[in-house]
Amino acid sequence: MAKTPAQRIKKHGAKAAVPQHHLPAVINPSTSRTPQKAQNNSNLILIAGAVASLFLFWYLHLLTLNQLTQLSGGLAMPDSLIGGFDQGFVEKLRAAMDSDARGQLNYVHKTAGTLFPLIFGFSWLLLIGTNVARKPLRWALWAVPLLFAGVRLWGNAVIDAMMSADAVDAGQVALASGLTVAGWVLLVLSLVAGGMAVLLGRKAAAAAPATGHAQT
Repeated sequence: MAKTPAQRIKKHGAKAAVPQHHLPAVINPSTSRTPQKAQNNSNLILIAGAVASLFLFWYLHLLTLNQLTQLSGGLAMPDSLIGGFDQGFVEKLRAAMDSDARGQLNYVHKTAGTLFPLIFGFSWLLLIGTNVARKPLRWALWAVPLLFAGVRLWGNAVIDAMMSADAVDAGQVALASGLTVAGWVLLVLSLVAGGMAVLLGRKAAAAAPATGHAQT
């Protein structure tokens, strides 16, 4: 009868030969995800987000809002006015657009006008997050697309309320105009922030091999 390890140690002392038991290595082929694969997945999501954002910008500003000018006597929609607008313009626009035309503008805001800032903002957050390693700088750059998405969505709601109100309110017009201008400025700043993130990511990628060679 084979003796247990405890019995062998008791009989032979430190010279006892105790068999070593090793657990088999756990192999899970489903977890073979390398950093390169993760980076490739992020790049695919970024490309899809950038393409979707570009399409939605074209669809919203260059197609749909431009087509709505046919219902306003040629007057541009408030969203398209980069420099903002005043109370006189709003009064003319409200007089030129009937309830159906205002309803179509509201529908555009609820569909493409909502999807564009959300998809653009998410894509730019991912772009910055995958290229900027320094946390303070990353949060600073993140703030720009986040503000853009919030301002654009708020501006949509204020413009719809301004167009559907019983009378034109000067304060409401000023708020809608300010949000419109801020939205365009933040869009440009978001593009700049994304460009900075890409440059920083390329510099970090170029410095990594050089650092590795220096250590070897």
